[in-house]
Amino acid sequence: MPRFAQLVMGPAGSGKSTYCSTMVQHCAAINRSVQVVNLDPAAEYFNYPLMADIRELIEVDDVMEDDSLRFGPNGGLVFCMEYFAKNFDWLEDSLGHVEDDYILFDCPGQIELYTHLPVMKQLVEQLQQWEFRVCGVFLVDSQFMVESFKFISGVLAALSAMILLEIPQINIMTKMDLLSKKAKKEIEKYLDPDTYSVIEDSANIIKSTVFKKLTKAICGLIDDYSMVRFLPYDHSDEESINIVLQHIDFAIQYGEDLEFKEPKENEEDKPATLDEYFQDQVDE
Repeated sequence: MPRFAQLVMGPAGSGKSTYCSTMVQHCAAINRSVQVVNLDPAAEYFNYPLMADIRELIEVDDVMEDDSLRFGPNGGLVFCMEYFAKNFDWLEDSLGHVEDDYILFDCPGQIELYTHLPVMKQLVEQLQQWEFRVCGVFLVDSQFMVESFKFISGVLAALSAMILLEIPQINIMTKMDLLSKKAKKEIEKYLDPDTYSVIEDSANIIKSTVFKKLTKAICGLIDDYSMVRFLPYDHSDEESINIVLQHIDFAIQYGEDLEFKEPKENEEDKPATLDEYFQDQVDE
């Protein structure tokens, strides 16, 4: 039987560890077994048990304290990840060989890991060799995405990870619970965006003609291929968590061999679609 994995990615502070924590709690509530592997050698604290922890292999602090290396925080983290890539046997031993595993890999926040360094791509290929179906989960702070230019930056970051890793990817706007009612209404247009319309709203801000042309070209790339859309994620709302999990499960075909079960009657009162969920949040 196949095994399943989520690569939880995103910039520092986007909510990756909080995502893993709430997803573990949600799966436990619906009687699903989910494990978490920490791949951040600079992490400090987790409020959930770890199946494996890269800090058992190597830590950023140890690398930075090595006088022969003389790395700073970013260089030290990249060194740790490259060392990790040379020691995938440690990960294989930590994961074991249990069938039907479902594992969340909590990844570091350094964006260069998802743009041009080969480490994460090597990890994906190794997991696939171990018969994992892998889905990328790219997180972006929704508070960062409420302005058009910041939104484009977030879209390009998500797109670069998709291109580098070449796996199914679900893009998520986190911390929706921290937005005001007005911001929640405004951010709806960024979830499944018409990038031309988004940039037109801020056209008067752009003074440079060259910059306008460049921005329009980038928007054309994003819009014409329709590769990037976002799901809202409110860690305090079970329905929001469930919608995200359903999208990920569909992407990696989780549960296709399980027996079909009829939905419970009381589930009829719950919002069945993303649009209904989002409207409920705005109305509250």
